[in-house]
Amino acid sequence: EVSTDDPETAFCTLANREELNPEEGSVHHCLYQFTRNETLTETNKLLCDVCTQRHCGPKNNIKSEKKYVYTNAKKQMLISLVPPILTLHLKRFQHAGFNLRKVNRHIKFPEVIDLAPFCTAKCKNVAEGNTKVLYSLYGVVEHSGTMRSGHYTAYVKMRAMNNHLSDLVLRGQSQALETEPVKGQWFHISDTHVQPVSVSKVLSSQAYLLFYERLL
Repeated sequence: EVSTDDPETAFCTLANREELNPEEGSVHHCLYQFTRNETLTETNKLLCDVCTQRHCGPKNNIKSEKKYVYTNAKKQMLISLVPPILTLHLKRFQHAGFNLRKVNRHIKFPEVIDLAPFCTAKCKNVAEGNTKVLYSLYGVVEHSGTMRSGHYTAYVKMRAMNNHLSDLVLRGQSQALETEPVKGQWFHISDTHVQPVSVSKVLSSQAYLLFYERLL
């Protein structure tokens, strides 16, 4: 879908991302890097239909003449529709020559995360005037082992049903939601073994998948 926006607001976000200064090795830093503003130049220039038509005339002449006009451009990936359930998949492998190597580095992730700095200023399902889009952590999948073999375990928070979240999932509507983490008890699950754990234990895990539910 191609849309024409005001150049002054096209790269604006719900909250000021320049004040983030995210810590390297954190989910915030990953999101910041993924949504950073990129400049497309040289071999990465963008094919401009408007420029091409202006230079070559009507569209029916373009293919025959094969004269295309490319221009410098800016690119930024931002969230335009926030989900009721946010799933973050961390890339846990890297290329080492012709082989794949598992990345065991700990990535810091918060119990409550704000997506506003990574959302477009015209985010479709965020109320006008809101400068926060908060999510509360409720599940983590962790992998131990290597790229060839290993074991998956999970951390899950047992909590009361969130009626506001149900409305958001089923009808896409929400009332005033909470801004604090959803209260509940965390459990570590490994096959048939289940035991209660502290939130600090959860936050120190080497997350592979992160599951958040929307608060605000």
